[in-house]
Amino acid sequence: MLVGIVIILAYLIGSIPSGLIVGKLGYGIDIREHGSGNLGGTNTFRTLGKKAGFTVTIADILKGTLATALPFIFGVDLHPLLVGTFAVIGHMYPIFAGFKGGKAVATSGGVLLYYSPVLFITMVLIFLILLLLTKYVSLSSMLTGVYTFAFSLFKQDIPLMIVVGVLVFFVFYRHRANIKRILNKTEPKVHLFAKNKKP
Repeated sequence: MLVGIVIILAYLIGSIPSGLIVGKLGYGIDIREHGSGNLGGTNTFRTLGKKAGFTVTIADILKGTLATALPFIFGVDLHPLLVGTFAVIGHMYPIFAGFKGGKAVATSGGVLLYYSPVLFITMVLIFLILLLLTKYVSLSSMLTGVYTFAFSLFKQDIPLMIVVGVLVFFVFYRHRANIKRILNKTEPKVHLFAKNKKP
């Protein structure tokens, strides 16, 4: 019984639509009606600016971290990575936002933040370096996923390998349209040090 509650709670935590909440409460804007229509941090950055973008990204990361900690909080014999995966599913298909959510990147990072802080820190560094080099958030996210899977292979942590493999699949699957735009050279670029644009 408690196992089921923990899994459902992880999904519900993941379903909290941070981008929708920040957009509506802070700016009176539904970000689903702007930019890519995505509820994640990248579209929030582009639509509402850096402050809102960072807020949503951090909130989405913490959703994954909190959900992954649920087995410890409730004293349930479940692998935390398994529980965290349900938060990622909730983030992608949130019950609170018509099952149309983000692209799994930040919340997946939050899952790994709880399980392996060192891995999370290196992921962030790799992502930022790739973003500076490529200017593509989507490409940087996918390549960081590849790095993360390689890290799991190096660690020879079987649960980590399996869950990271699933999470990386989610990331690539949710970026299908981005991959097409990258190949067509129509994917928007991001400049980290550009001046913030007000919505």
